[in-house]
Amino acid sequence: MISGWLIVKRAFASQAFDGEGARLYGGRWSSPGKPVVYLGGTPAIAALEVLAHNARPGLLSASFAIVEARLPEDVVLDLDPRALPEGWNDPADPSRAAAVGDAWLSSQASLALRVPSAVLPLERDLIVDVRHPRFGELQTGEARPFAFDPRLAG
Repeated sequence: MISGWLIVKRAFASQAFDGEGARLYGGRWSSPGKPVVYLGGTPAIAALEVLAHNARPGLLSASFAIVEARLPEDVVLDLDPRALPEGWNDPADPSRAAAVGDAWLSSQASLALRVPSAVLPLERDLIVDVRHPRFGELQTGEARPFAFDPRLAG
């Protein structure tokens, strides 16, 4: 089994795996209208992703939860980072990476795509297709309280 981690505001923990946020707003690896769930390959990269995408005053004092998700290895496709287009991790323009993710979603090739993190490319994230026929094989743990260390506030 492969683990992925999701940090979410506690108020949204019960809906954390519905893909609605990505459907509404899109993300690095998906265009708006595509319901997916973004998971960090480790709790540390999941936390770093939250910080990178939500750098607002007071964020660290919000009430968060962390959830581990587990997927069978045979439902995860590894993306070769060498195949990524130039500028895939440009913070101002996610369209290049989103085109890669959208093509993967259209192919239905796997339940999850393991990709490099745009925040720290040595780390990996998982993109989960909530519409994939094998989505029921995703196992989620209990949402546990999560708090950011206040020193991260600067």
